Amino acid sequence: MFIQTEATPNPATLKFLPGRVVLPEGTRDFRSADEAAMSPLAQTLFAVPGVQAIFFGHDFITVTKDDTDWQHMKPAILGAIMEQFMSGQPVMLASAGTEEGDGEEFFEAGDAETVTVIKDLIETRVRPAVAQDGGDITFKGFKEGIVYLSMRGACAGCPSSTATLKHGIQNLLRHFVPEVEEVRSI
Repeated sequence: MFIQTEATPNPATLKFLPGRVVLPEGTRDFRSADEAAMSPLAQTLFAVPGVQAIFFGHDFITVTKDDTDWQHMKPAILGAIMEQFMSGQPVMLASAGTEEGDGEEFFEAGDAETVTVIKDLIETRVRPAVAQDGGDITFKGFKEGIVYLSMRGACAGCPSSTATLKHGIQNLLRHFVPEVEEVRSI
């Protein structure tokens, strides 16, 4: 088994591509070893010294580290991923869902049509680009011209995430949806 690695815009995060489906649908974001109880792979990865966060996408895994050097961590991470996929065991336990419910979406009923357009733009234009960088972005709400988004994976805590939000996503949404005045991360 050959596992590719890719740098992400976040220097503390590496993207691992096992060449197999990691999660058939949805995503999972683990910010601590305690949150990883439903994933044997996440538990194993958190056992590697220096690992601070793990994100599972459709066909990739991102690992965020502390100030430990990648050269010390990468062999253990690659070994854990390889062992997981070679064992044939599931990445997530059967009782665990995939996408995390970070709360209900919020918007006024009168904004439903606008929200539909915003969500479509995020799904078709933004999420694929963000996934390329090892992260995910989801719609959380729209109120008084402000779009609220949740950034996860490599995007959470990335130094360039503010620029991505303000110059990329905000400009895109404002171009197609005049009601959008601002985009904020929550």
